[in-house]
Amino acid sequence: MKKEEKIRLGISIGDLNGIGSEVILKTFEDSRMTEFCTPVIFASVKILSFLKKHYELEINFHGIDKTSQIVDGKINVLNVWKEPVDINFGKEDTKVGGYAIKSFKAATAALKNDEIDILVTAPINKNSIQSDEFKFPGHTDYLDQELKGNSLMFMVTEGLKVGLLTDHVALKDIAEKITPQLIKQKIETINQTLKQDFKIARPKIAVLGINPHSGDNGVIGKEDEEVLKPTIREICDSGVLVFGPYAADSFFGSDNYKNFDAVVAAYHDQGLIPFKTLSFGKGVNYTAGLDKIRTSPDHGTAFEIAGKNQADHSSFEEAVFTALTIYKNRSEYKELTKNPLKKVPRKAHTKDDN
Repeated sequence: MKKEEKIRLGISIGDLNGIGSEVILKTFEDSRMTEFCTPVIFASVKILSFLKKHYELEINFHGIDKTSQIVDGKINVLNVWKEPVDINFGKEDTKVGGYAIKSFKAATAALKNDEIDILVTAPINKNSIQSDEFKFPGHTDYLDQELKGNSLMFMVTEGLKVGLLTDHVALKDIAEKITPQLIKQKIETINQTLKQDFKIARPKIAVLGINPHSGDNGVIGKEDEEVLKPTIREICDSGVLVFGPYAADSFFGSDNYKNFDAVVAAYHDQGLIPFKTLSFGKGVNYTAGLDKIRTSPDHGTAFEIAGKNQADHSSFEEAVFTALTIYKNRSEYKELTKNPLKKVPRKAHTKDDN
């Protein structure tokens, strides 16, 4: 951070027909939030003024056209566009999806250029965002392309952290995607993330089996025996505390997850169903493994309640505080590890020293 400026928190607006704008505005209606960070919402003052009125919120904006105009203590709104947008709450609309991507791309560019320090993304609709200019399943894949590192979807709360070997992959393609190289990469990312971003010195990581009952010794699929188990042994031999594979059906219900700092699931629903069941409304989606920090709430656009002033903003607020905490932890980790003590040559012993 430059001088004594607060952490600059960039926010992409998400799908304007969903609940994203509502949870953003409800989070920052609390004026105390600007004591923790300087928010920069990538959208337009016109649209946010309309939404503020619609939700009957007491909140003031500082409109800007470039990041050099950001002011601490204000809710900055960077005008990514200035034309009006036709909002129809709860409707899937590719034109509105296009504005979600304009906001997201502008925020990502600012993140890359160090104009903001961290990014929190409001939910998008994966169908509405598809276009000739944007052909990604979601936020994570685009960030993986634009930023340095290897991205990993990491769902986090204080008591439960779940990483995925594969995320937005069709079920029929999962087994062939899970290779020893992928397993090593993801577990290395999780191990390093727990150390630098969550201040866990010796992380313990559990891995869930790919097949039911972890394959039952090859009876229900051979991937666990032939790919997962030998790779876990190899990683463990390198000094990383990784254990498994564990049968996924009983792992969470038995509270076994509480014995570990993180859990690695083979695919999206294997990890996210138990995570959201145990943590919904408090969970945060963190894109680990990259050189920049991005979080988002653990819910989607929630079209069914959009515009009705019913959305709970607690997960978005949690995403904000998680991003701030990770930024501080990572800054501290870098400071502690960048200049290890240099060995000073021992002075030669002479008679005069006696």
